Amino acid sequence: MNANPPVPGFGDAITRPYWEAAQSRRLLIQRCDSCGQHQFYPRRFCRRCHAENVRWVDASGCGRIYTLTRIWHAEDPAVAAPYFNALVELDEGPRLFTTLVGGDFAIGQRVRVAWRDRSGGPPVAVFEAAEER
Repeated sequence: MNANPPVPGFGDAITRPYWEAAQSRRLLIQRCDSCGQHQFYPRRFCRRCHAENVRWVDASGCGRIYTLTRIWHAEDPAVAAPYFNALVELDEGPRLFTTLVGGDFAIGQRVRVAWRDRSGGPPVAVFEAAEER
């Protein structure tokens, strides 16, 4: 029996592994077995060499802020404004669009994955400040 059954309505054949891992607070990205390229968002093939042997691997969950914007007026009343949305470049290379939590931020700043619980679905990856290496 699967300890973390899939959440109905989350994921299709390509994205389901991502959401199942999110239930355990693990950040997955894809890696091509042919050329070694990491990628996110998920695809059936490698965006670099077009090989079809991509697999899910655990990401370090660490990266740097590539770009960000402060949102002053939230569309969702459950989210308190102001907050930051950002494009985070993971140490493995892919960039993820995400929300930053826990303070002020700057382009180039180190961040690490954190998780925001939500009702009716698996947790969603957000990022918080991290120590410089």
